Amino acid sequence: MLIELNSMFNSMYNYTQRVKKQDDFESESLFRKIFKYLRLMKNIVYIKTIQLLAFITLICISCTDQRNGGDNKGDSKKAANETQKDQPDLFAKKEIDTAQYNKILKALANNDSTGRWPAKAPYPLPGAILPFHRIVAFYGNLYSKKMGILGELPKDEMLKKLKGEVAKWQAADTSLPVIPALHYVAVTAQGAAGKDGKHRLRMPGHQIDTILNWANSINGLVFLDIQVGHSTVRDEVPPLEKYLSMPNVHLGIDPEFSMKGGEVPGSKIGTYNAEDINDAVNFLASVVKKNNLPPKILVVHRFTSAMVRGYDKIKKVPEVQIVMDMDGWGDKTLKKSSYILYEFQAPVQFTGFKLFYKNDIKKDPNGLYTPEEILQFTPKPIYIQYQ
Repeated sequence: MLIELNSMFNSMYNYTQRVKKQDDFESESLFRKIFKYLRLMKNIVYIKTIQLLAFITLICISCTDQRNGGDNKGDSKKAANETQKDQPDLFAKKEIDTAQYNKILKALANNDSTGRWPAKAPYPLPGAILPFHRIVAFYGNLYSKKMGILGELPKDEMLKKLKGEVAKWQAADTSLPVIPALHYVAVTAQGAAGKDGKHRLRMPGHQIDTILNWANSINGLVFLDIQVGHSTVRDEVPPLEKYLSMPNVHLGIDPEFSMKGGEVPGSKIGTYNAEDINDAVNFLASVVKKNNLPPKILVVHRFTSAMVRGYDKIKKVPEVQIVMDMDGWGDKTLKKSSYILYEFQAPVQFTGFKLFYKNDIKKDPNGLYTPEEILQFTPKPIYIQYQ
């Protein structure tokens, strides 16, 4: 009987060794102890085999659950590994097909006759997402239902709605695959100065880990957005390095809340100059080189001229792809006029367009632009954000 039990357990133990992760030391230790204990059970001959099998099965299930982890465990290393495992095609460092790249840029320029578009920029490193894909993102923060659709709706409802928007954009333009994204405000501007007087609050890591896990569940990207308040891009981006070192995590910076004159965020519209934006470009480029990554995407929000000063001095490098995102809300006429003034007439590299589910329809129930309407713009936006 004992020989049969030992043989049975050996088989179960060897099977567990094959399925467990290399770093699952707790599981290994647990099974070794049980195995040792069984060898000492010389006098127990009346244990029913079915009971022992049930006991071992429960242990295997428990260890498997521990290995898989929960959805919101806050384990950024695990999230990074899952990203690389679940999305091999998206993050593979494919060589750039320059002919295809040029063809897509020409299509995005939408017959522009002024010579502004396509914007001049070096070819990106292998594995570039743009312009080979369009990105559709939901924006917000988990602490606030007012900052955007990401945070306003429960997870499952939000992700279902995002998938619906992705499908609409895919149907509207079948020439480019559409990728879903979660654009999470990881540093929020604050009316209160805080202990360091910076008028900004950094979100806890476990929230970012949650967003990473949600994005992984839909094979999506993550954008971490910063509102610096009285701080700077140079000080706020480096603390996010461990996340930006992941292939599916990118960056957004918002001049609206950069208060260079010491004002309280929200009391007036802030500004970035080219040097601020270049600080982000330089940091992202260094992360790409350090970790041998595909290019990072940098989203810069804008809806006034003064929000971005010196757009023509913004660095364009192979490691970083820059999206200037038209971020204002209002009726269709105002939004299109703003797009012409601050996007079309001020070319950097790529363009984005933001849609507000509530604010855009305040005056007109039909005020929310459709994908088909936006695709008539010159240039065609390649990054779409919903708030």
